[in-house]
Amino acid sequence: MNWTAIVVFVGLFLFITVLGFVAAQWRRGDLGLLHEWGLGGRRFGTFVTWFLLGGDLYTAYTFIAVPALMYGAGALGFFAVPYTIIIYPILYVVYPRLWSVAHRHGYVTAADFIRGRYGNRWLGLAVAVTGLVATMPYIALQLVGMEVVIGALGFPGGGWFGDAPLIIAFLILAAFTYTSGLRAPAMIAVVKDVLIYITVIAAVIAVPMHLGGFARIFAAVPPAKQLLAVPGPGTLGSYSGYATLAIGSAFALFLYPHSMTGILSSSSARVIRRNAAILPAYSLMLGFLALLGFMALALGVGSMPEFADGFKRYGPNFSVPALMLATFPSWFVGVAFAAIAIGALVPAAIMSIATANIFTRNIWREFLHPACTDDEEAGVAKIASLVVKVGALFFIIFLPQQYAIQLQLLGGIWIIQTAPSVMLGLFTRYFNSWALLLGWMVGIVSGTWMAATLDFKGAVYAIHLFGVAIPGYAALYSVILNLAVAAVLSAVLNVVASDRHKDVTLAEDYA
Repeated sequence: MNWTAIVVFVGLFLFITVLGFVAAQWRRGDLGLLHEWGLGGRRFGTFVTWFLLGGDLYTAYTFIAVPALMYGAGALGFFAVPYTIIIYPILYVVYPRLWSVAHRHGYVTAADFIRGRYGNRWLGLAVAVTGLVATMPYIALQLVGMEVVIGALGFPGGGWFGDAPLIIAFLILAAFTYTSGLRAPAMIAVVKDVLIYITVIAAVIAVPMHLGGFARIFAAVPPAKQLLAVPGPGTLGSYSGYATLAIGSAFALFLYPHSMTGILSSSSARVIRRNAAILPAYSLMLGFLALLGFMALALGVGSMPEFADGFKRYGPNFSVPALMLATFPSWFVGVAFAAIAIGALVPAAIMSIATANIFTRNIWREFLHPACTDDEEAGVAKIASLVVKVGALFFIIFLPQQYAIQLQLLGGIWIIQTAPSVMLGLFTRYFNSWALLLGWMVGIVSGTWMAATLDFKGAVYAIHLFGVAIPGYAALYSVILNLAVAAVLSAVLNVVASDRHKDVTLAEDYA
């Protein structure tokens, strides 16, 4: 038990807990209304949105999963850096249009937009359910990050004592989410990002100094892990895998309900465009964080006897905590671990709020209780935000992962299937809603089948074309099938059974 680190960790955690409850009074609104509880009243400006989206996107995934993949698999893990560069032009071009139409019609979720654009409640339900299911493994990834740092503080694994810190953190998350809604993670995100930047700056300066510079770090890393493996005859090997992981992940990211929630909580479309310009500052940080995996390799933390139990319990996911413990004094370890844990708590809170918005607006109100009042709608959302956190535990208990990043990649396979209806729907009404629904089914089934053939332990599936094996991210392959089916069927259905008259949005709504 590292008591100095534990005291610092607990102190910072208590501070953000208080902040989470105080947030209910910040920019006060009627938290009995869904758009106030679940979107912060759509009043967040450039500064708050930058921290909120940063808290949304750069999470335990950043601190634990990416360096772990670098540590275990090598250069392939660096796909996360170009992926977070590609997403911002997409954000700049596509999502101000979504904010504009959502603001004019009072939409809270992507499924609300689908319902208005296509007039098809079943397509809206498909988008809603996909958002719910795809977010579960992403929330689980945050819990994995918290579990790893709690274990690194010295708490034993398993049993009530070992699980108690995670349970307590879970209860805290549930409490301030229920009380304060989106205002809580928005306020806490500022503290979280400050702690993360302090930790990253300290790590990229202190660790190379401790190891003798970057030249010695790279000299100590096995050459096979520094570069993508050169493809053999008849295959594109890791090259196509790397490229498709980056492209597929980029198109999937802002389709997640928590990303949508961050976007729709902004005060204007201009705020979104500004953030598309300044959020790449986080991509620079991510590049440095990814290198922590190589630093852990260079230091040889995997062979240090004091970390043997941690690597046995958590595998490569323990590499960054081990690096911190081996390099920094205990008090700073407490700060770094608090940054990781809070970096898990903030997105988990936003994700649970986003999925609660979906359940309440697109399932409860649309199908189960259309006559519910605004107060009842917000009340159901608060309860749903608690239930969805429990659902996320399924992915930890029943889908254990060697690399935590697989949880995020699995969610990406599902959520990207909403791209044709959401992203393309913002620009064109060519697609027929029933064609989109059938395309969605083809994409979901094929993507899940590809992941199942890999035992849900990987996301890179090899297809064979003209005698050449092309490994690629299952999300990208399956959404191509999805789009092809939707495009072909739309050409037919638009002639025999067009549904364009059901669109309640106007061209000026997207301006």
